Amino acid sequence: MAQQWAEAQPVWLCTVLSTYGSSPRPPGAMMVIRADGRYSGSLSGGCVEENFITRVQQQAFSAASQRVRYGEGGDTPDRALPCGGVLDILVERLPAGAATLRYLQQLEDALTGARAITKRLTLPQPCHALEPAPYTRRTRTQVTDGEIVLTLSAAPRLILAGLSSVAVYCANFALALGFETIVCEHREEVLSNMAAELAPDVKLVQQFPAVYLEREGCHAATAILSLTHDARIDDLTMMEAVNLPAFYLGAMGSQRNSAKRKARLSAIAELTPAQLQRIHAPVGLDIGSKTPAEIALAIMADIVRHKNGLAATDALSPVHAASE
Repeated sequence: MAQQWAEAQPVWLCTVLSTYGSSPRPPGAMMVIRADGRYSGSLSGGCVEENFITRVQQQAFSAASQRVRYGEGGDTPDRALPCGGVLDILVERLPAGAATLRYLQQLEDALTGARAITKRLTLPQPCHALEPAPYTRRTRTQVTDGEIVLTLSAAPRLILAGLSSVAVYCANFALALGFETIVCEHREEVLSNMAAELAPDVKLVQQFPAVYLEREGCHAATAILSLTHDARIDDLTMMEAVNLPAFYLGAMGSQRNSAKRKARLSAIAELTPAQLQRIHAPVGLDIGSKTPAEIALAIMADIVRHKNGLAATDALSPVHAASE
């Protein structure tokens, strides 16, 4: 959207630099705005967008780059966030033309290609460097005396091997949590019964999951789940997944069935103890969940816990006794 608009008119690219307290959108969240108020993306989930767009229309952001704060201590104290948080936002005014299109294309290529990119600015000047960076699961920001160094990475990804009632909830929850969500399903009868329950932005790939993983691989901010109770799908998915850099692998089943699966993977696929240890099975946190929605909630909570780096430090039990 930004590139289409920037062909003929200036746009304002806005990026959340940091948050304090309770803020609804994380660092790295972006919004692009036109002078007439049309926009794409979100900075706060609705808390500040209206005010921000009004200020753009009033030409409040005329510098090539500037830093804006909403919430306590901000330059618009009348616009405190309802959640009580604070947002620091980088605002870049990008003129129409080829230079802006190249800049936006570099950012898009990095994010859609699951690579990280570092941008460097000296306020109030435009970005003076875009550099490839090691992959990071979270946006990293350094601000020192008007110097901003911002490292952006692609959104976390969830790959679901096969559809089931729990998988549908996981896919839709993951999308709401900001994950790029991919479902691999090759069974026509399952597709006809369940595909319509997926949210529109879930990417559906009609391919055997293990084949997809073998061909496409994944990046380090990927979680891979197999929740079908079909050993032909779950076992082969895990056999491929353990060779990939995903941060989370999970397969649904009771303690007994999970032990049987690991025994099969050890005997038939010759997976090592270290590879088997990577597989969360039973999968999810123990919250006493029984329904498909509750089980999916327990699974996604554990994935988010690992994504946010809390798995090694908290005391939550990682065992959810999913029904057989």
